[in-house]
Amino acid sequence: MTDIANDWKPFCDKWLGSWTGNRPAQLMAFYTDDAFYSDPAYPAGIRGRELMVPYFEKLLSRNPDWKWEAVEIFNTAGGFTLKWKATIPVRDKELIILGLDIVEMKGELISRNEVYFDRVKWLKLME
Repeated sequence: MTDIANDWKPFCDKWLGSWTGNRPAQLMAFYTDDAFYSDPAYPAGIRGRELMVPYFEKLLSRNPDWKWEAVEIFNTAGGFTLKWKATIPVRDKELIILGLDIVEMKGELISRNEVYFDRVKWLKLME
């Protein structure tokens, strides 16, 4: 991780930790009310707490034991880009996925979160 991005490390550790344990309310506390979120399952994205809450409730309930960790953090003008590693238990296997988030901040909250990763291996294990 680059030294200049260390300012985001504590935030990322807390935020990524909130993705584990099926706690959607805790995760939503990191986002603005009008935040935009997209990921490979929902590439067109969703905007606003009203749509994000049910999506995160479903996603986190299906994956309560996955774990996320920051690999590298790169500062941007409005936030940061995060390279991450996810460890996802799937049946009797453990899948490791690397991915990237583009994160824009409004104050201390996320206003835009675009998630990118290849989910082919994950989907094959889910079959």
